[in-house]
Amino acid sequence: MKTLVLGATDNPDRYAYKAVHSLQRHGHEVVPVGIRKGQVAGLAIHTDRPAETGIDTVTLYVGPQNQPAWYDYILSLKPRRIIFNPGTENPELEQKAQAAGIRTEEACTLVMLSVGQYEQ
Repeated sequence: MKTLVLGATDNPDRYAYKAVHSLQRHGHEVVPVGIRKGQVAGLAIHTDRPAETGIDTVTLYVGPQNQPAWYDYILSLKPRRIIFNPGTENPELEQKAQAAGIRTEEACTLVMLSVGQYEQ
């Protein structure tokens, strides 16, 4: 499954950094997108809005106050689901996603991966 990590960073103290590494360890293809250039887990962090296809999951590490600028991009990817990690919960984006037929989950990607629930 291909996962787009929105809020990717090269800072090892951040959960988005840990998520990219954990997703790779669990065999997932990862597309890191962030606001600063850098590398995480050997992947270049995209600072634009890459035209990706086949995105299964968008996992958010961007706070709700910064998400509106990303709404159209996230929805245009037509992912199967969006994971709102702790601190990224956003009822407005959840409603838009659900209206577009996209499943939403308020969950932690790292926990989901560690307990085998990510693939569901």
